[in-house]
Amino acid sequence: MTGARASLLGLVVGVAACFAADGGTPETVGDARLHAADSNREEWLLYGRSYAQQRYSPLDQIRRANVSALEPVWSFHSGIEATFQTTPLVADGVMYATLPGGHVAALDATTGIEQWRYEHTLVVDRPCCGIANRGAALAYGRVFVATPDAQLIALDRETGEVVWRAELAPPDGMLGASMAPLVFDGKVFAGVTGAGYEGPAEASSLADVIAFHERGGGRGYLAAFEAASGAELWRWYSIPEVGWEGGFVDRDPGGTPLGRDRAAERSRLAQHSDAWRVGGGSIWGTPAVDPVLDLIYFGTGNPSPNWNDEARPGDNLYTSSLVALEAATGTLRWYAQLVPHDLWGYDVASPPLLLNWAVDGSARPAVAQATKSGFLYIHDRATGELLVRSEPFVPQENLFAKPTVDGIRVAPGAAGGASWSPVAYAPDVGLAYVAGLHLPMQYRRSALPGPSAAPRVEIEPLGAERFGTLTAIDTRDGSIRWQTRTEVPLVGGVLATAGGLVFVGEGTGVFAAHDAATGERLWEWRFPFGVNAPPISYAIDGKQYIAVAVGGHKLFGFATGDLLVAFALEH
Repeated sequence: MTGARASLLGLVVGVAACFAADGGTPETVGDARLHAADSNREEWLLYGRSYAQQRYSPLDQIRRANVSALEPVWSFHSGIEATFQTTPLVADGVMYATLPGGHVAALDATTGIEQWRYEHTLVVDRPCCGIANRGAALAYGRVFVATPDAQLIALDRETGEVVWRAELAPPDGMLGASMAPLVFDGKVFAGVTGAGYEGPAEASSLADVIAFHERGGGRGYLAAFEAASGAELWRWYSIPEVGWEGGFVDRDPGGTPLGRDRAAERSRLAQHSDAWRVGGGSIWGTPAVDPVLDLIYFGTGNPSPNWNDEARPGDNLYTSSLVALEAATGTLRWYAQLVPHDLWGYDVASPPLLLNWAVDGSARPAVAQATKSGFLYIHDRATGELLVRSEPFVPQENLFAKPTVDGIRVAPGAAGGASWSPVAYAPDVGLAYVAGLHLPMQYRRSALPGPSAAPRVEIEPLGAERFGTLTAIDTRDGSIRWQTRTEVPLVGGVLATAGGLVFVGEGTGVFAAHDAATGERLWEWRFPFGVNAPPISYAIDGKQYIAVAVGGHKLFGFATGDLLVAFALEH
């Protein structure tokens, strides 16, 4: 059934003066409730369900034996047909979903009926990186959203009225934001995108994004804001002013040669000593948090200019890296640069997840990161020590090969591997479930027209061959337990449940449940639009729901729509 729209936008409600960071009333989502989110079976309070970002639901009403009876029980039409990537949040029977363009809707989570909507007015005509939005944060009686025009906005949870707004970046359209913010201990964390992007301000296809353009990059950062007021507390730049060149390493962390001419790079360092000013390093994914260590973990984007690596000699720290910061201060604790001096567009876009790495009868706190190069890396959570690099979960061809004048075919290409899609992890069996893309690309080296003749790299998708992979990776040793192939590249994200199921959507409009132990497809539902968003699960009055946004992905050519759909067992 389609949920009726009952907007309360005209309702005038005063902003509550109370700000209860310690939890407040039972209806308030405060620190105590967020810290206990992992043991909260019924709700989905954070982007990855808990601070560990495992996207694992302990609900098991829907399971292998009965998933074939799963049916839609409500659907919501947003009225905005565009790339739809949101992870909805659910608390106290209400669902909070961001919409393309930075809008937010509150819905009855049992019916899909709209309770209120915040309509965002962009302050720039053409945001740098499109209008897609990946979710909100919920805490202290407020809903927080980072918008495509680089604003961070706090809304009253009951009414959708604006409480405060802060500027993530100047309103010039050069930088934007698409990630779901993170709330932790009175702070809101959000980062900017567009720092390593040199495409057109309004791309209509994947080829538009990765093709050569002379539009410049910027300097990426993650910032922390006071949740009560929106005041900025600290800012960490992906590119440091001093030391950004790094150690000129010749291999990636797993030992794969990078083919760098380090002597030539060193010779250009003095000429390009200020490359850090526009060095890239966007923040695409929501951080994970270890409250005990007080550390937040996230990935950084590719360096800039991506098309002219000669203008940025060195390792280009801390781009294309997994980073751990002190949550209280933004101080760097450790980093792992997964692709030093990246010239393939292998930014670290998928959100990391936390797990206990179990080997030889002991458990070691660890953080896992899926990458565009096709590996899952597992690092020690406190020190950054590399513990495991998985088998590749997509085909690899000419990995880290230098572009040539004639052009060289490289797989994975700049789209991934694992793009922004979140990974799911089932702690009971130690398996990580990764949505992958096989989309080879040609990398060709040429020169800018005109007197400068500066070098450039042009990247072209080889669209005749493309598919997706859903892979179960054993986190103990990085081996692949099972893998299934999908018709088109997987872009969106994965959900694992205690019912022994893994849910994932496809750009063809298929939404499917797989056996978590074998990968066998047990159920599917077909939509007229691509299913390119991460699913969630929640329960109300004893009924388990599976919900997902169905709005496709414009850049990949997947049909766009405006649906948010919830499934349940009706019989």
